[in-house]
Amino acid sequence: MTQQDIKLTRLNKYISDTGYCSRREADRLIEQGRVTINGKIPEMGTKVSDGDMVSVNGRPVKEKQKRIYIALNKPAGITCTTERHIHGNVIDLIDYSTRIFPIGRLDKPSEGLIFLTNDGDIVNKILRAGNAHEKEYIVKVDSTVTDKFLTGMARGVPILDTVTKPCKVTREGRFEFKIILTQGLNQQIRRMCEHFGFQVKSLTRTRIMNIDIKGLATGQWRLLTDNEMAEINAMVEGSSSTEEASDYGQVKPKVKGQHSKRGVNSAARQKRFGYGDYAATPGQVLNDEASSDVWNQDETVADLDKNDEPTSNFWTQNEKSSDADVSSNVSSDMSEDIAQQDKPASYSDEQIASRARFNSAEKKKERKKPATRFSIIADREKAKLANATKASPAAPRVKGTLSLKKK
Repeated sequence: MTQQDIKLTRLNKYISDTGYCSRREADRLIEQGRVTINGKIPEMGTKVSDGDMVSVNGRPVKEKQKRIYIALNKPAGITCTTERHIHGNVIDLIDYSTRIFPIGRLDKPSEGLIFLTNDGDIVNKILRAGNAHEKEYIVKVDSTVTDKFLTGMARGVPILDTVTKPCKVTREGRFEFKIILTQGLNQQIRRMCEHFGFQVKSLTRTRIMNIDIKGLATGQWRLLTDNEMAEINAMVEGSSSTEEASDYGQVKPKVKGQHSKRGVNSAARQKRFGYGDYAATPGQVLNDEASSDVWNQDETVADLDKNDEPTSNFWTQNEKSSDADVSSNVSSDMSEDIAQQDKPASYSDEQIASRARFNSAEKKKERKKPATRFSIIADREKAKLANATKASPAAPRVKGTLSLKKK
């Protein structure tokens, strides 16, 4: 028998198949040097054959266990985890003699069908969304199920930075519907319903691929038959267990105006500093009044008062300095032909948009507010107070005199 005829298996998978521990735990044991192959300490990624002697902590691991496939009708309140310290975990509920683990997950408040097994090869083939294996749910919500709601759910819903894949949705009652998914996003159905303003009251998974929940009471489980497993194996025969089959959904379209609530790219920050979706476009600048039209204005011959005090306006300072530089260069080095040429404007789009916003703010300051009834009354009171202060002051009181008041 040649080396190619011998079937080799990765060491962590070999240990996991014996039921000793999970693959992740096996990797940790190998890294710690507690695993040996034929008496020698292996490296990570080593492959073994059925004829090799694999030992953990000096004790040979047991032979490969028989594959176990369990169908459970999970009740609400049970957590789909292998962590035994978590109260109400699914492993303690079944209390099986061999190490098993759930295929996928079902939310703690949800109930219905879930598979458990000790076969790690079949898990990803069933779960990967790209393999398109169906899972059926019956959902009850708090509002009337409308045609618009069913259509929106079937087309795909934007959740978790993606858009769910198209699915089959049918009405089962006024507050109840059936949905068939090929994905398994975190709390997918609940998030999809919340997108349309619906709250899920109860969620029950009734079918996985060719296995349904009929005949299983809540909390009961059974072993899958050979015929059922033959059908499942035939359905997953062409399925992939790699990450390439993880089709998480449609590409979520980018909608203008949607930003994070906080951070450097938040909508409030973009609006405050005028960049991103809130940056002024050339069309917005051109629609401004003639005095703020910076596109047709000659920057080099701007009518500016040279005797004004220095201002914080960046544009005024820039034009003053540019005029001074041009005049000095013309007088010293530049020829008369170059001096007669106009200096072209070299401002970026952000600077132009910034100037447009600055001019707009200045105009708002200069613009007088329209007179109202209350403002007129206030002006009259201010005038009365001003006239009263201008009147002659009262005669000073002399010590010992009485001040008489008119009755």
